[in-house]
Parts: sequence; C-alpha cells; structure tokens
Amino acid sequence: MTRNNGVQRWVATGLALGLALTTTACGGNLGSGSDAGAEDFPGGDPITIYVGADPGGSTDLIARALADGAADDLGVAVTVENKPGANGTLAARELGGEKPNGHTLMVFNGSLAYITPLAVPEDEAVDIGDYEIITGVSQDDYVLVTAPSSGLATIDALKNAGRPITYGTTGVGTGSQLAQALLFGQAGVQATAVPFDGGAPTLTAVLGGQVDVGAIQLGEAVEQIEAGQLTPIVTFAEKRPSYLPDTPTVVEAGFDVAVQQSRAVFAPKGTPQPVLDRLRTSFQKVFGSDTYKKFNQDNQLTPNEIDGAQLRDQWSANLATYRKVAEQYGIDLGSEK
Repeated sequence: MTRNNGVQRWVATGLALGLALTTTACGGNLGSGSDAGAEDFPGGDPITIYVGADPGGSTDLIARALADGAADDLGVAVTVENKPGANGTLAARELGGEKPNGHTLMVFNGSLAYITPLAVPEDEAVDIGDYEIITGVSQDDYVLVTAPSSGLATIDALKNAGRPITYGTTGVGTGSQLAQALLFGQAGVQATAVPFDGGAPTLTAVLGGQVDVGAIQLGEAVEQIEAGQLTPIVTFAEKRPSYLPDTPTVVEAGFDVAVQQSRAVFAPKGTPQPVLDRLRTSFQKVFGSDTYKKFNQDNQLTPNEIDGAQLRDQWSANLATYRKVAEQYGIDLGSEK
C-alpha cells in the first residue's frame, strides 16, 4: 500500500512559504494595449492573472500565453502573478476576495476542484461554485519519469527495487499525487510521496535524484525526455500520446489509473456578465490564433475551450469519478501512514 509519509508536514511548509514568498512575474506585455489613461476593456486598468504555482510549470506557461494573446485585443496590460502554495488554494482564496470587476483572474488547475477535495477536510476544499468560470482552456496528460541513472525504467523495476520508492508529486491533492498513489497501490509498490509546489520543482527533484520518480505534465517533461535526461516509464493516459508512441499507458499495463489535468480561467464571484462575455470573447480569439495553436502543440496540450457551464459540469463529474476510484482502492491522499 502506498504511504504518504510527511504529507501534512509538507502542506504546512507549503502554506507558510506561499504566504511569505508571493512571486510576481510579468506576462511580457506591460507595454501592450492602450496608453495609460485610455479607456478599453471595461476601463483601462491592467488585468492580473494569478497562477497558484511557481514560474516555469505548465499552468504558468499557459497563463503567460493567454496574457500575451489577450492584451492587444483588450487594450490593457495583462500580467501574470505567481502565488504558489497548497496546490493553488492560497491563490484561489485570494482571488475570491478580489473586486469582481474582471481585472483579477486566475488560471485554475482542475485538480484543485476535483482531486484536492479528496485530500483536505471539506471546509478547506475550494468550491468552484464560489467563482465565475470564464472559459475552459486545455487538458494534458501526466507521464511518470525517472532519471536514466536510477535503473527504474519499468513498473516491474519499481516493484523489485528491494526498498521503498520515493515519488515526487506536484503537490498534495494534485493529479500527480493521485495518479501515482493509485498506480503504486494497485501494483504493490512500496512508495512514499514527496510533495513539491508545482511541476517545475518536481522536475528538478527527479533530475537531481532527490526522488526516484515523479509524475509531471507531459509538456513540462518534453525537453528533458528529448535530451535523454529523463526516461518515461508510463503515461497516465487512456491512449498513447502521439509524442510518446513507444511509452505504454497505465491502462495498457492493466491498471485503472487514467488521470488528466485540466485548466480554466476563473474570476471572482459576482463579476458582471458583460465583463465575463468580453473576456471569453478575447480568450476565444487567442485560442483561434496560429500562435496559440502552436503553443498547444509544442506543449502537448489538448484544447478544452468549453464555456463555463460545461466546464462546471465536467469538473463536477471528474470529482465524483476520482472520489469513487480513490475509495475503491483505499487511497487517502491527505493521510500520514
């Protein structure tokens, strides 16, 4: 059975770091849009997009691509502000307290809505009903990777390691954690979770041998896989991604562990409908651009550009599915064992 030693300690540390070290980074378009004082969007004030993770991960890259694409159309500067901590919970709470005027948004990770609730008490879980959903954005698959020097290039090698395996996750209550906990639980691999705050530090930990393996979004691992710095073991997809045709899926390997990440753009509850409509129209223009389509392709992202109502239904269904499978296999993402 999979063990999650130290999870609660890591959560507390992540919360403290997130509160103390809010990192701001611009999306690269401070000079874009209208001149100072000119009226555009609903007013000429800049837009800030929160990302609940460190710079460099998939969510951060997506937010910056959206910011760059929307700035000219909206006529205002659009910046990205990184607020890592607790798998995005800190950023989500802060978003909920912002003025509902369309000038503060967040790229939400789906796992915050449909996996984190499996790891925290009900009163600590983020409820997507407390926000307005502007648009769905994209989905991507997780890949289990290891350093070539580890000698752990297959699931059988993990099972026969003769010692507990350490696995890096992108945070407590993430798809990365759930996918690996389900896999190792079903495969009979003795393993201990080591949570990080996002894909970038998880990737660094695997590359540096701080952990044996880690599940990371495919787009975050592409460069290192191509360079031979990482070995893909399995993907957590139902079908083999076109980029990794020779890497088996967990479903092919006989495990019920298909887990996918999803992202959407949220706004504070009460944001006026005309403002939401204007923002959605702008993001739809970004989605349709050749530049953004290439961004999706380069980062192994599948478009999921549905409207807010459809996104809400989709994520609610995911929560029910993952809750059922976690209960079925006795996985407790928030426990210390």
